[in-house]
Amino acid sequence: MTSDHTPAGTPGGVSGEAFGGAADDRAPDGGLLAPVRAGTRVERLTSDAAWVRAMLDAEAALARAEARAGLIPERAATLITRAAADLTVDPSGLARRARDSATPVVPLVADLRAALRATAPEAAAHVHKGATSQDIVDSAAMLVASRAVTAITAFLEAAMRPLAALADRHRDTVMAARTLGQQAAPTTFGLKAAGWLAGLLHARDRLLALRLPAQLGGAAGTLAALVETAGTETVSTETVSTETVSTGTGGTETSGTGAGGTGAGGVRVPQALALALVDLYAQELGLAAPLVPWHTDRAVVGELGAALAGTAEALGKVATDVILLAQTEVGEVAEATPGASSAMPHKRNPARSVLIRSAAIQVPVYAQLLGRAGEHERAAGAWQAEWAPLRECLRLTGGAAETAAELLAGLRVFPERMRANLALTGGRVVSERLAAHLPKDELAEMLRGDDPLRAPDELLDPSAYLGAARELVDRVLAAYHDRCP
Repeated sequence: MTSDHTPAGTPGGVSGEAFGGAADDRAPDGGLLAPVRAGTRVERLTSDAAWVRAMLDAEAALARAEARAGLIPERAATLITRAAADLTVDPSGLARRARDSATPVVPLVADLRAALRATAPEAAAHVHKGATSQDIVDSAAMLVASRAVTAITAFLEAAMRPLAALADRHRDTVMAARTLGQQAAPTTFGLKAAGWLAGLLHARDRLLALRLPAQLGGAAGTLAALVETAGTETVSTETVSTETVSTGTGGTETSGTGAGGTGAGGVRVPQALALALVDLYAQELGLAAPLVPWHTDRAVVGELGAALAGTAEALGKVATDVILLAQTEVGEVAEATPGASSAMPHKRNPARSVLIRSAAIQVPVYAQLLGRAGEHERAAGAWQAEWAPLRECLRLTGGAAETAAELLAGLRVFPERMRANLALTGGRVVSERLAAHLPKDELAEMLRGDDPLRAPDELLDPSAYLGAARELVDRVLAAYHDRCP
């Protein structure tokens, strides 16, 4: 069944065309101004259609959980799940209808109920039972985020594989380390690649450690409607006694009496069933079970945003270094498929690195809008303000990760240019080593001029002053192979 309900015009009879709207002004955002994520997997996983599908998945999961708890008939849950899977909703039309309630759930639930009334009217009354709009939006957001994070970590792993190979292959490829934009002391390209690898590995581990929870609290976060249903519906003792109920203290207990009684640990059966339902709902969604409803405690969203920002920064570090190393005057690396210029045919622009860096700059800014605690039991505006920034964090980071995997799979390295650039300072790149072997006044005198330094060859050899670079590469590679077998 298809639902649109698109209004003919704006209030007062003023159409969109009066403000310059074109016939295709409802087309989805295809990433014209954010090509780093255009056409990428995470862009598809976070599209308007994906969010609508996640909300419908949340409604279906709620029905299945309630059926498992004995709160609604099993057939109703089956019919709701089927209707949610078959329902086709125009996201643009849904968005316009959401203006009346400040949430897309209200018109979406109306569409789902309407679809059921047409085919299975006995199930329509059981849609959205005991839930509030934020339960569905937040659960859907965590579903979308979980799916996107899975893809992001896969692309990070795809980017780390060639990085590990580069670190191993170039562990002895000497180059100049640069501090404050100037040549400093010798290092190896292998260690530079290992540093990039360590950053991506940490970012991936941080994403994998996220515990994204379902949301279910009802109108005021008390589960009151579900408790009321549990107290009035015919609930079998067997159903209640087999469910594990969170105690709120890190342990669990099992209720063992019929509806209206008191279970183990003094938890009344309707209340115990409502608490157990939260866990069942999380199971159906494949998300973590929350300790309590988190309608206005947005730490979960803040932690997600921070992890995405850290990932974008780690990817941005790689991209920024590649941009600088690929400069014409440096020429130590190059992208496999350089970008073209509209005006200068000779240009070999590091286009992929530029795209990744653009995402790395944006994501931390969007992440600052996430995780702000709401007022009382439901935020008015702060919660709604999270939706777009969260999606931008996900799809920009996802686009950057996918683009980085492409970049690193074909990165070209030029050891001969690295060696040539080391010679530009006439031996001064090892001045730190010379300071340990020559008198201070003698070294100062040598550094005053522009001529190449005169010192024993073994002191001027950059490859002989690499410290523990090789061992550091080995440590990073060992950690990588241990955590990404």
